[in-house]
Amino acid sequence: MKNYRITVNGNVYDVTVEETGSTASAPVMMQAPVAMAAPKAAAPSQAAIAGAVKVESPMPGKILSIKTSVGTAVKKGDVLMILEAMKMENEIVAPQDGTVAGISVSEGTSVEAGTVLASLN
Repeated sequence: MKNYRITVNGNVYDVTVEETGSTASAPVMMQAPVAMAAPKAAAPSQAAIAGAVKVESPMPGKILSIKTSVGTAVKKGDVLMILEAMKMENEIVAPQDGTVAGISVSEGTSVEAGTVLASLN
């Protein structure tokens, strides 16, 4: 018997194929589909929530890179991070002058519209 993991339309199945003497053998499903959880956005840290100015995601997407760090002074329009949405890279910029109080996401995190990405003081 041989075991295989097969993905069909995003669903993962573990199957076992039994070798018999005949040339026509069909795979036999041995288990129910394996649940594959979608990546979740990281929970905001207390430091990210503590800042007076919240920087939110304007749309759903994936954080490609973070261009700043906590404690960094930023000017209005400075790039804080890059958000990939619909195969386009979007700059998330500081809405005003301030200091980065917290960053609540990491590179590779998938986010929804309105998710707090960072905060400024």
